[in-house]
Amino acid sequence: MKIKTILYAVCITAIFSVTAAKAEPFLNETGRDSPLKNDNRNSPVYELQKTFQKIYELYKNSVVFISTEKTISARYYDPFRDDPIFREFFGRRPNMPDTQKKKGLGTGFIISSDGYICTNHHVVANMDAVTVRVNNKDYAASLVSSDQFTDIALLKITDSGKFTPVYFGNSDTVKIGDMAVAIGNPFGLDKTITTGVISATGRHVMNDTGVSHIQTDASINMGNSGGPLINLDGEVIGVNRMIYSSTGGNLGIGFAIPINTVRDTLIQLKKYGKVRRGYIGVQISPLTLEFAKERGLLKPEGALIGSVEKDGPADRAGLRMSDVIIRIDGTTIVDYTDLVSIVGRSDIGKSVQITAWRDRREITVSVIVKERP
Repeated sequence: MKIKTILYAVCITAIFSVTAAKAEPFLNETGRDSPLKNDNRNSPVYELQKTFQKIYELYKNSVVFISTEKTISARYYDPFRDDPIFREFFGRRPNMPDTQKKKGLGTGFIISSDGYICTNHHVVANMDAVTVRVNNKDYAASLVSSDQFTDIALLKITDSGKFTPVYFGNSDTVKIGDMAVAIGNPFGLDKTITTGVISATGRHVMNDTGVSHIQTDASINMGNSGGPLINLDGEVIGVNRMIYSSTGGNLGIGFAIPINTVRDTLIQLKKYGKVRRGYIGVQISPLTLEFAKERGLLKPEGALIGSVEKDGPADRAGLRMSDVIIRIDGTTIVDYTDLVSIVGRSDIGKSVQITAWRDRREITVSVIVKERP
């Protein structure tokens, strides 16, 4: 009986083996080498692909996943709370919680080996707890300080350890058409890499600030905020901030804060706990083509002074309402954002040479930059 059973098992195994052997040629043809396999190995596209892979390897332990938590009041009204009939049949309902947890996510990147992290202000602002994931390990992080104007925040990992910082580039050298890489956590999908090009530079997408942005079509979505925008040299050239989208998803129009602006902001956040910005005590009005022609300007370029603060730096230097500021220390002012940016970055107490257009001629005055209140 045992011999028959063994023979039966052997026969069944043989049948399946034959069946498998017969089925195997079905996919044999798919195992051939593609005729392009070796032809394209040395092509520029393959070299570019290798560069993307190297960038990912370089930064996979430097880009961090940020999760936040905040306790908020939860107002709940029970319409049956005081209904005696409802209580008679169903009893007293348990009290609903007075608070609930609000959770958020974003991206950041390590900027020093002792655990300082850069991210966006809007990712961590007003949160009770911040957790960062580095190389698949979670750490608590504290908010050192943040700046709403530039939307930059500085975090610090509370645990001691040695971490891998990124490499900063020079955003002033970024050119339209340069290739760029974004790494982040869109929709919580950590360490996602996307690629694209620099679509534009000097974009002003927030009307209330003078912060310019780098525009890119590298895919950026919710959760990418605070992550790095990287050039092909493996250098961070910007901090991904926002997208233009009617749906909430990527449409190929993303904006990053230039790393030179970010660097200056981070240094001040670490040193002063805030960003000290210069001001000269003027309010700026729109400079129209009609006004420029009336005043003898060839182009509507410059910053039109709408009002001058009494006894402020500009007032003391002799600037007046309706003057058009056209240069600061030799740098041309194209519009009000240039003025805000240059004055804001100027050292407090520094004397700057301001050239303005008045009565169809240029005047130059020295203005002492004060700290913005």
